Amino acid sequence: MTDASSGDAGVAFVLSGGGSLGAIQVGMLQALYERDIVPDLVAAASAGALNGAFLASRPETSATADRLAEVWSGLETNDVFPFNPLTALLGALGCKDHVVSSSKLRELIEEWIELDDLGDARIPLHVIATDLLSGAELRLSEGPVTSAVLASAALPGVFPPVRRGRWVLVDGGITNNTPLSHAIALGAHKVYVLPTGYTCTLEKPPRGALGVALQSLNVLIQQRLVLDIQRVPESVELVVLPPLCPLDVVPVDLSRGEELIRRSREQSRHFLDNLPDERHVVPELMRRVVHPHADAGRG
Repeated sequence: MTDASSGDAGVAFVLSGGGSLGAIQVGMLQALYERDIVPDLVAAASAGALNGAFLASRPETSATADRLAEVWSGLETNDVFPFNPLTALLGALGCKDHVVSSSKLRELIEEWIELDDLGDARIPLHVIATDLLSGAELRLSEGPVTSAVLASAALPGVFPPVRRGRWVLVDGGITNNTPLSHAIALGAHKVYVLPTGYTCTLEKPPRGALGVALQSLNVLIQQRLVLDIQRVPESVELVVLPPLCPLDVVPVDLSRGEELIRRSREQSRHFLDNLPDERHVVPELMRRVVHPHADAGRG
């Protein structure tokens, strides 16, 4: 674990978390790579850490983004969130610290990422995790890739925490789901933010505790991102790619990856081809905090 010193890092890609909505980032990456927009560093959290590690371990070409799209398109929910009634029961009773095994997620990380140590990445990679004991926000920049990515995606209470040295690590999205601040601290002068967004048009609540937990977390972090965007100094060029909305896919549903990638790729192509000449390019959806309805308590 290191805290790399700041310097001129050029162009940064910041990849947020979002569970299965990580597929949306893949369409954005395809559009960026098609236009020869590539990163000099990657800062990522949670599902974004998985995508970021994939990018950082491979050449900066459209073929890399297309391969990532193939991987996501082939995933099903059980490939990441394998439900086992016994594990869930033991977790609910307090006999285990999780309700879903991370074994399948570990297998995916080891299969996807052509890299063993963060420090050996082709593109400097910085993964965000949270120390469960102190609440500290940690930036992992060296050491084993598998444990770093697994820790960054370890949603508390769902996946087990990851022990790494003296740390007990859980999801980086808890403290900083879209690590804009880290990209700036590392010296990036231009930042592309790839948000996953959130399920903005659900007609009824998600099914199950996991679905409710992930949806609630994604709404929370969406609001944090809006505030973080407002804090970016004018000296840093900022491009925030638009997330998908309307969107009715919950963050635990991996069955619609191909659809999400296609929609995001088409939207991102149009967005990038029509960028205004501004220092900070932010979609309207990401400019404002969603305010509560005035009549929410009536009826």
